Amino acid sequence: MRGVTKAIILIIIGLIVLLPFASTHPDGLEKVAGSLGIEEPEPMWSGLMPDYTFLLTENPYMSKLISGLIGFFLVFSLVWGVGRVFARRNRV
Repeated sequence: MRGVTKAIILIIIGLIVLLPFASTHPDGLEKVAGSLGIEEPEPMWSGLMPDYTFLLTENPYMSKLISGLIGFFLVFSLVWGVGRVFARRNRV
């Protein structure tokens, strides 16, 4: 468990340090689609945190940091739970 805790702490520190370097410009596919005049259709549902924004704060850095941490912990919890289920099946 100590290794997992250390890994989580390092990931959180990495998020905090590297987040300011994330690009706000569109990626290559978005740029090419825009230059060709292809527009993205309006989504049916924009999601819980569209474009990595957390609606309770106005600060864009904190908004992206909080949404990134929420996403990390959701994915981590899902993978951890699935791993525990498969680990129990293999023991029996």
